[in-house]
This record gives sequence, structure tokens and C-alpha cells, in this order.
Amino acid sequence: MCKFPHLTNTVFKKLTERWAFFIPCIVCFNTKFVLDNAAFAHSLICTFSNYLTVTLLSDLGTRDASVTVAKAILMRYAPASAIVDISHNVAQYDLQQAAYLLVAAYKHFPAGTVHILPIDVFSGDAPCLLLAKKNGHYFIAPDNGLLSLAFGSEIENNLRCFEFSRPHHFSDWINSAGKVVESLQQESLSAYSSCEVKVAHRLLQPQLVPLGIDCNIRCIDHYGNVVLDITRPQFDEYVQARPFKIRIMRMEDVTTVSNNYNDVPDGMALCRFNDSGYLEIALNHKSAAAQLGLTSENADALGYRTIRVFF
Repeated sequence: MCKFPHLTNTVFKKLTERWAFFIPCIVCFNTKFVLDNAAFAHSLICTFSNYLTVTLLSDLGTRDASVTVAKAILMRYAPASAIVDISHNVAQYDLQQAAYLLVAAYKHFPAGTVHILPIDVFSGDAPCLLLAKKNGHYFIAPDNGLLSLAFGSEIENNLRCFEFSRPHHFSDWINSAGKVVESLQQESLSAYSSCEVKVAHRLLQPQLVPLGIDCNIRCIDHYGNVVLDITRPQFDEYVQARPFKIRIMRMEDVTTVSNNYNDVPDGMALCRFNDSGYLEIALNHKSAAAQLGLTSENADALGYRTIRVFF
């Protein structure tokens, strides 16, 4: 029998929606209380059966309050959700880098996750907000080509949810995204209309040249590993089992593809295909970016830097 009969399921649900952050602490602190109170446990399970994961990927950076504002607004529409940061350090307006990070991260979240992508949100003369679906995941994004760069034509159930007129305010876009999240929770999408997604052509791709292939830098991770925009199938197609080399100043050429960083001694250079399937250049226990002269000061121009694979 519940020790708190006055705490009805309805009241409990409202409390847990408002104080969802503290529920895991309560459960861990007094598991015996939950086990001894079936009504409490049942309410807890019912509340979290609709628990929602929301991710954010943006070029907002962390110098001002923009990310905090976005989260605060979204919490009003989904108070019992977990809001997870993928990254807010995408180079400004760099849709290709954002697409790479999105593809690398989204598949590790459970189906039903909502991914919100506030990058260049007011692009074009008639900016709008889209909802799309792929592999059980939902994507809320501006219609600026980001989704097509990430998934090509593999996205489904494309819906135009909101259109924006001047003056444009970032908070308006985030509020609209929150309303779409709320509609998803209520399974009520009838107000939104089907649409085609804008197709953005890749501005930069690996280029076959007489001496090899020029690869563009897509991303530099926290350890200074330099990720290039060439996948294993592309690499095999271009190289065709021929000997190759990647030149790094003041170091020995890289001539083999490694499986792990520790395949070479500390401080030595290597290349490997990362978990997302892209070629990266690394130094074991050191920064390849620093060795290549790629610093935070020129990070915004990384997409225009190339590294050549000679063969």
C-alpha cells in the first residue's frame, strides 16, 4: 500500500514532468521505497515511457547564451526530455561539416530521438523549418540543403512545418522547433504539409589529380586528429592497391593504413579510417593538426584546405 495515498497518478505525473531531472537521484537514493510502493513505481514507469531524447547540433559556439536560450525554450515544450549536445563548434555556416557530424553521431541514439539542427536557419528568401525521418529518427532542420548533404535521397516523410517572415529572430525558430517536438509527442502532425527537401550539391569533394588525390579537411577532433572527406570505398577505388604516401612536414611519410593509433610508436604519424568510415590523419599521443599547422585561428577555413594522398 502506498505511504502517500494523496499523491495521485495525475499529480505525480505533473510533478515528475517538472522535476524530471531529480527522478534518477530519488530512485538511486531510495530504491527500496520504489519497490515497496507499487503505485509510485507504476507512475514512474508510465511517466518515463514517453521519455524523449532531443539532440542539438549547431554552429552557435559557446561564447554567448544562444545554446542556453535554445535549451531553455525547448524545455518548455518537452520538460521530461533529455537534451544532448552533439556539438556547437561547427564552423560558421559549414553545412558539409555539420552533415558529417550528424551522420557520425545520430545512429548511436535510440530510435525515436529528435535531432534539432539550428544551422543557417534563415537561409534563402523564404526560410522554413522542416521535419524529416530516417531509420526511426526525426530531424528538425532549416530547408537549406543540410539534410540532403547528410542523407542524400534516403530521408522520408518530409514535412514543411513553419515558414518565417521578416524580421527573423533565432528564438522564433527554436520556439517553432519546440512546437514540432510537442506535436511529435502528441502524435499530431496533420497540420504540417508534405514537401520536397532542398538539394545542396557538395561544394568540395575528393579530387583525382595527376599525382594522387586531393582530400578536403572536414573536421579536427579534440585530440587533433584531422578527418578528411574520403571514405574507405572511395579510397580503395582511387588507390586500387597501389603504393601511396601522405606527406607530413618534418616526419616520415605515411604509407600504410593502420587499424589503431598504437600501431605506431608514440609521436609517429599514421592514417586510419575512423568509426564513421572517413580517413583521418593522426599522431599517436600527439596532435596531427598542430604538426600540420592547423590551429583554432584558421579553423573556419578548414574546408578549403586539402591534403594530398600521393600514388
